[in-house]
Amino acid sequence: MDLNARETVIIAILVLFLGRYLNQKIAFFRHYSIPESVTGGVLASIVFSGIFLIFDLKVDFSLGQRDALLVVFFTCVGLSARFATLLQGGKALFILLIVAIVYLCIQNLTGIGSALATGLDIQTGVLGGSVSLSGGHGTAIAWAPTFSENFGITNAIEIGIACATFGLVLGGIAGGPLANYLIKRHNLTPNSKEQVSIGFAQDKDEKITVSSAYSVLLVLCIAIGIGLYLHELSEYLGFKLPVFVPCLFGGILLTNTVPYLWKNIKWPTGTPTLALLSDFSLGLFLSMSLMSLQLWTLIDLAIPILFLLAAQVVVVIVFTVFVVFRVLGKSYDAAVMSAGYAGLALGATPTAIANMTAVTGKYGASPQAFIIIPLIGAFFIDIANAIVIQTFLNWLS
Repeated sequence: MDLNARETVIIAILVLFLGRYLNQKIAFFRHYSIPESVTGGVLASIVFSGIFLIFDLKVDFSLGQRDALLVVFFTCVGLSARFATLLQGGKALFILLIVAIVYLCIQNLTGIGSALATGLDIQTGVLGGSVSLSGGHGTAIAWAPTFSENFGITNAIEIGIACATFGLVLGGIAGGPLANYLIKRHNLTPNSKEQVSIGFAQDKDEKITVSSAYSVLLVLCIAIGIGLYLHELSEYLGFKLPVFVPCLFGGILLTNTVPYLWKNIKWPTGTPTLALLSDFSLGLFLSMSLMSLQLWTLIDLAIPILFLLAAQVVVVIVFTVFVVFRVLGKSYDAAVMSAGYAGLALGATPTAIANMTAVTGKYGASPQAFIIIPLIGAFFIDIANAIVIQTFLNWLS
């Protein structure tokens, strides 16, 4: 059964609404910060896989527009990446940035070792490493064609999504107990007297208007144009990167030059309009990607993938306790950031925020943690991860 672009979008939106309904009704999904698109998308893929297995009827979706949504999302990420904002985290931010980059390599080496031990293709180790865990669903789906076309892993997208989905849950499970252990083991107490809060302050008077939508669309199109030129340049120089990576850099380039050269221009970074476009494109992209998964291709790989994920969880916990916590100063803030980092390394930024919120709600505020972890998870991991992934794939080739 072939569905056209319009029918695919309709089903994707219904899947999103289904995920929202399930998240509202089931506490488990809220507790582990599972995105609505993941909840609905995975359930839809199970239903469509059941239809295939029972009735031998395969539903094929039109996914051309999905690729455009991916480019839009990562360009929005780039437009949100102000270098000046990174300085807010101070010394601890740059220490954790270095540690996070090192761990991307460790995560891929762990995946490669697990792949060798279970007989999987060696490149699957990278797919089940920083691609799907530190990268999350968006990165897993974006890189899947590279693994399919260059390394013959035909079910790359299913493997990546499975690892990313389990990573969200495992990251949510590991973070809280890990911080609880560190706080009690070292008798740590909060340094800050502030009330518990998360996120950044927003201008309540700022609204989404037609004018702001036009402005964001203009900047977005220019950034994507720069990214497409960078993509052509990278191919000319022999670097084969997914098109979203140079578009991400296009956004970064614009947002760190134009506002400083023309200070009177109202730039979209940090505005509700840019956030709306980012959330819209990511939600619809994930919904379309997840509902089209062919889960029956994973039946024979269940045990190797579970072994790989178990190894990744053990390594994350050991690395966080003996490296992350120590280099951040073995303080209460370091313990809270450790909980966030575990969620980030296995899942995504929302998982990290959920972990830290639970810890600070029990023990006390940690303003520094809620600055540093979101900054790293919001965009820096994506930038560093793209370089690390490509380096490992070149090496394995």
